[in-house]
Amino acid sequence: MTPITVTTVAHAPIAEVWRAYTTPADIVVWNTASPDWHTTRAEVDLRVGGAFSSRMEAKDGSFGFDFAGTYTAVVPHARIAYAFGDRTATVEFVDGGDAGVTVRVTFEPENEFPVEQQQQGWQAILDSFARHVQARA
Repeated sequence: MTPITVTTVAHAPIAEVWRAYTTPADIVVWNTASPDWHTTRAEVDLRVGGAFSSRMEAKDGSFGFDFAGTYTAVVPHARIAYAFGDRTATVEFVDGGDAGVTVRVTFEPENEFPVEQQQQGWQAILDSFARHVQARA
């Protein structure tokens, strides 16, 4: 399948954007696609070969799942790549100075849900991330 790319712009210094994307205490705040979901825990070992995981759950307790994988590339303030299951994703951070930091996530879709639904979900999470960063700036 063709990879999906979602993008947002965070208006904060690159160091703050990077920190918010890679710190468990921040991840549990922004890692949600809708108000009726939340992330209850996150773990990050930010190095090549290091593992990450987060637990996403419906707030009503009806459903939850773990999103986990292994980092395959880490270039501070520039790029993170990871494998999760049999798929991969890349996160790029492009510092535009006063125009903000463009965060671009490209991932391989899975076969269970429609591509449009996957794109909308990942975009919603990335938009939540940008709001979180800007609220802290």
